[in-house]
Amino acid sequence: MLTVNEVFFSIQGEGSRAGRPCVFLRLTGCPLRCVWCDTAYAFHEGARRDEEELLAELRRFPSRLLCLTGGEPLAQPAALPFLTRLLDEDWEVVVETSGHVRLDSLDPRAVAIVDVKTPGSGESARMEWANLDRLRTADEVKFVIDGRADYEWARDVVLGRNLAERRTVLFSPVHGVLDPGALGRWILEDGLGVRLQVQLHKYLWPTVTRGV
Repeated sequence: MLTVNEVFFSIQGEGSRAGRPCVFLRLTGCPLRCVWCDTAYAFHEGARRDEEELLAELRRFPSRLLCLTGGEPLAQPAALPFLTRLLDEDWEVVVETSGHVRLDSLDPRAVAIVDVKTPGSGESARMEWANLDRLRTADEVKFVIDGRADYEWARDVVLGRNLAERRTVLFSPVHGVLDPGALGRWILEDGLGVRLQVQLHKYLWPTVTRGV
């Protein structure tokens, strides 16, 4: 059984798969409380779902790209064997994780998008730094940035750990707080080998907060 907040079909708005039709499975619960969290409704809202019923619902969508998200989806131990079932069915699975939960048990066929919590999030002290040493070739690292101080902190982490030489690194401005153009200028000035991303779904459907 999994506690599920919502299941929906939309356009992937983030990461290297942005723009692709994608099935989203949002699980309930998160141990973190980031200042800028845009899915706080997933902290507690949700229903227990039988895995067979859930699989049947997912199979009805016309896509085999699935994004497991939250909350923090890996906070539910049952999510790990469920992902393996999807991968055995040849789903392409992306897992959006806060970086707080260890990645040791994640099926290596899944792609982890690890959100490194910046100081502006209020949760940077809870980062499981060893996760960055566990990244596999296809995994990606994301920094959500709310201003210049966050940018400089993220830049120093990327350079200090040579992250951009090993993995796709995403710098994402907090929507409505940091101008994407300003973040882009900082990246260019420092010659960083990172990818600037915006949350595409918030530009496609700016008034919709769920199911996108």
